Amino acid sequence: MDMDLLAAKVSELAGFVWNGLLLYLLVGTGIIFTIRTRFIQVRKFGAGFRRLFGSVNLNGEKAGKEGMSSFQAVATSIAAQVGTGNITGCATAMISGGPGAIFWMWLAAFFGMATIYGEAVLAQTFKTKDETGHVIGGPVYYIRQAFKGTFGKILAGFFALAIIFALGFTGNMVQSNAISNAFQEALGIPTWIVGVVLAVVAAFIFLGGVTRIASVTEKLVPVMACFYLVGGLVMLIANITNLPHAFALIFEGAFNPQAILGGAVGIGVREAMRYGVARGLFSNEAGMGSTPHAHAMAKVEKPQDQGVVAMVCVFIDTFVVLTITALVMITSGALNVGDMAANPAAENMAQVAFSTVFGSFGNFYVAICLLFFAFSTIIGWYFFGEQNVKYLFGVKAVKVYACIAVVCVALGAVLEAPLVWNLSDLFNALMVFPNLLALLALSGLVAKAARGGARPDGHRRRSPKWIWPQRHRIPCSGKQRTALRWRGCWAQRLRRRDLWSASPCGSTLGSSRSFSTLIGADLHPVL
Repeated sequence: MDMDLLAAKVSELAGFVWNGLLLYLLVGTGIIFTIRTRFIQVRKFGAGFRRLFGSVNLNGEKAGKEGMSSFQAVATSIAAQVGTGNITGCATAMISGGPGAIFWMWLAAFFGMATIYGEAVLAQTFKTKDETGHVIGGPVYYIRQAFKGTFGKILAGFFALAIIFALGFTGNMVQSNAISNAFQEALGIPTWIVGVVLAVVAAFIFLGGVTRIASVTEKLVPVMACFYLVGGLVMLIANITNLPHAFALIFEGAFNPQAILGGAVGIGVREAMRYGVARGLFSNEAGMGSTPHAHAMAKVEKPQDQGVVAMVCVFIDTFVVLTITALVMITSGALNVGDMAANPAAENMAQVAFSTVFGSFGNFYVAICLLFFAFSTIIGWYFFGEQNVKYLFGVKAVKVYACIAVVCVALGAVLEAPLVWNLSDLFNALMVFPNLLALLALSGLVAKAARGGARPDGHRRRSPKWIWPQRHRIPCSGKQRTALRWRGCWAQRLRRRDLWSASPCGSTLGSSRSFSTLIGADLHPVL
């Protein structure tokens, strides 16, 4: 079969999966989690925001066997989420669905915040340790908890293979290709030189393990975010008079796109929803099963603590970075709403937009941003694949995986392989299904965790039985309670190590052990 024809067929299949069943499943799962967690993304957004920005540290503690800090986990997650999709993907959505696609991106991200809360909570709850004693976690482990036996093993194995191929190998080829093309267009640097440099730097980071990955992402992510946001704000200030009109186009285009685009372009509400939701979910990765690998590594007191922080990651990706990109393209006039057919290609729209204010520096600025975004994604996606290599093949296979990933980074910079890109899209879509099935099966545990009234691993504590008097309530069994009442004693809990001390009828009894001997049993709480 002709390779071009095969690539077209794979692309058609990937488009059907992404734009058909998968979109409904992802959004539907987000709605279910939003309802079951009682709008956790609204109730706990402030707590997540404070927890995230209260732990920012560009030189935090070294990650090791016990995992990494919460901020390092968040930085690794954002490194994977904020990629070329935040620039090129945003342009693609607006060219195909009009400015109204941005509104549907926002809506999908709102529900996606509840989904990613569930992913982070479950990843934290069911994380474990590998044969070397290092903390490891991710969807494969909660998939096995959701579905016991052979079915669970098959689902987890399929997910692991899909994510290794889709992110660790072909996904990173796509990212390095975007970087090399951007620098070739902006500075005329040959793609093979860019590929060699990327491969060398990537090898240095990959072979350093989780310690080096966490150290790099905690520094790279804040820097790249500030660099892009400053440039975006400069653009918006320069075009501030067009800002109200841009928001009007977004909201009107979401519900009546033909009023601003005209019926001839064939863009209706359905297209705005389809492309907005699809590109938004692909960008923030909520429900895809990728970012839970990072959140599982966080050292937190409760799984819920990392869950609320994970929600903020989706907010930053979509409501901050993607929104600024969209507003820059609309306010600068790079997106030609009056004549959609005259728009530049999606991969060039950002350069056109920033060049309207920055001049020739605009191309270089976008190339630097793409370098930050795409290379941080390479680091994050490699790490996600590594966790699944450990699950399937053990720790010894990690070095082999790292070498293959480095080769993919180098080759991706110089190759144009539509079949590989399309296969990456297809496996990106297919790996979502096992993850969503497990999320729905374990949604009850997530709901309990969100309410804060039960342990998220499903174990419940029985309510202790209490004895009189009110001032000295202690939990005890029926036998212990009878003994206490028979002797007319008041018990007072001093400390857990010595158990209990008591005073019968006002006279102090010696030690807690002596009192336990009198009543014939240790006064342990009954749970």
